[in-house]
Amino acid sequence: MDVILLERIEKLGKMGDVVKVKPGFARNYLLPQRKALRATKDNLTYFETKRAELEAANADRRETAESAGTNIDGASIVLVRQASDSGQLYGSVRPRDIAQAMADQGAAIDRTQVRLDEPIKTIGLHKVRIALHPEVTVGITVNVARSVEEAELQAQGRSLIAEMQEAERAADDETRAAISASSVATGDEHEDAAGPDSASEPEARAENVPER
Repeated sequence: MDVILLERIEKLGKMGDVVKVKPGFARNYLLPQRKALRATKDNLTYFETKRAELEAANADRRETAESAGTNIDGASIVLVRQASDSGQLYGSVRPRDIAQAMADQGAAIDRTQVRLDEPIKTIGLHKVRIALHPEVTVGITVNVARSVEEAELQAQGRSLIAEMQEAERAADDETRAAISASSVATGDEHEDAAGPDSASEPEARAENVPER
């Protein structure tokens, strides 16, 4: 289906572009949200008569979004979640969780403005985009941790999981080294014990041979 975009749509086009989209996407999102019109002859004429008005309204919304973005860009929120020792969440963090956390900090955004390619499923620091306007996008940091204390450490650049894994690797290395040293020592003892026996056995057999 061909539609006329009434605003910039990410990965699709800018205001006034005529683009081809899937019918379901147009009927379920673009048309009911008034983000596009069917690309008919009458609608093309209507758009051209309203272009200046639409562009002015869009400029006003963009200015408002840019003003709001100065208070949001670079912000950080903390989400405490249960997770395994490997850092895998028991569940996931979704756009509505981020929108709610932002609202708790006084930044009113809608979950549809949170741009997540996929849900967050691990603890750590995650960069997330917030689209305040089709032409205004800011970035925030979502600090997902198992406790407020862990979140504070992550904000300082530390990771309890990474430190724990490093300690486990160091312990494994020490264990392997100890086993290797023990094996070498045991091998030397066996060699020393076997040496005299192996040397004297032929001599003993030789002494027992009867004379002719």
